[in-house]
Amino acid sequence: MSRYLIKKYKALEPYIPGEQPQDMRYVKLNTNESPFPPSPAVVKALSAAEVKKLRLYSDPEARALTRAIADYYGISEAQVLCGNGSDEILAFIYTAFSDKENGMIYPEISYGFYPVFSALIGEPPCSVPLKEDYTVDVDEYLGRGKHVVIANPNAPTGICLSLTDIERLAEKNAGRLVIVDEAYIDFGGESAIPLLKKYENLIVVQTFSKSRSLAGARLGFCAASEEIIADLKKIKYSFNPYNVNRLTALAGKAAIEDTEYFGKCVAEIIRVREFTVEELKKLGFTVLPSKANFIFAGHADKDGKRLYEELKARGVLVRYFDKERLRGFVRITIGSKKDMKTLIQTVKEGMDNPR
Repeated sequence: MSRYLIKKYKALEPYIPGEQPQDMRYVKLNTNESPFPPSPAVVKALSAAEVKKLRLYSDPEARALTRAIADYYGISEAQVLCGNGSDEILAFIYTAFSDKENGMIYPEISYGFYPVFSALIGEPPCSVPLKEDYTVDVDEYLGRGKHVVIANPNAPTGICLSLTDIERLAEKNAGRLVIVDEAYIDFGGESAIPLLKKYENLIVVQTFSKSRSLAGARLGFCAASEEIIADLKKIKYSFNPYNVNRLTALAGKAAIEDTEYFGKCVAEIIRVREFTVEELKKLGFTVLPSKANFIFAGHADKDGKRLYEELKARGVLVRYFDKERLRGFVRITIGSKKDMKTLIQTVKEGMDNPR
């Protein structure tokens, strides 16, 4: 590091993204991307005429996209804020509402950005261990005097809380925010967005990266009360007014309006997920119950690191987390049926011929 980095950031441990090999020689099952291309409506929307308009700034309010999201979820446009990926939305939330006096509490095992954001703004880390079965212990988040951040389904476990649990969090933490990060909600969970009518302290964050096949477009949004959205816009306009580019806004609008394509892709990923779970269980794997587009799997005969290395050596890329309670597992993105058959066959080969 340079001698110019300010003191409070010298010990900062940044978030580490999953591997993104550029030669694409792997069956890539490590970063929870969709195996399907974006909707054909997205491709049609990104016309040559629209590309020529890139000389102009994007709409800072992303009004057409915001209206499409609001219509889809049955809320007002003033309850929606779009961002450059859901990570930017989370950054806005942390910046607006979290400090040493008003910190965030989150699961010890969850999305790795939460403790990074806490460290970035200088608040003390505050995490809660998962239960023995890797589920979130909702009771541990009630009345703690902190804002709550919950990934639902959780990552990397894939385990999902019920809407009843989310409602308990909102009800028992009145006066504090409950942020529900729903990056994977479309793969079997139930969104908390309808609860916005009842709880003014709720913020729901979603992304277009997973179920709408737009990871490379960088698009996320949050839904909340009009007052909370106004607070977040104050942060946005102090940081990055044109945060959603013209082509991404067009792509997002087309993607959310093509409900038929969205439904087909999600249904197929769920079907292939269940197929993969059953096949891995036949091979002696333990697989946590997932409602995401990935599974968390481990085998008694091999730790996660060894399994990750053996699969990578054979051309299949999964994700390994070198952390306590996670070392026995790998996280496996659900790809196409062909991808998952390749995974299963590669696992069998590794078990028959260990390296």
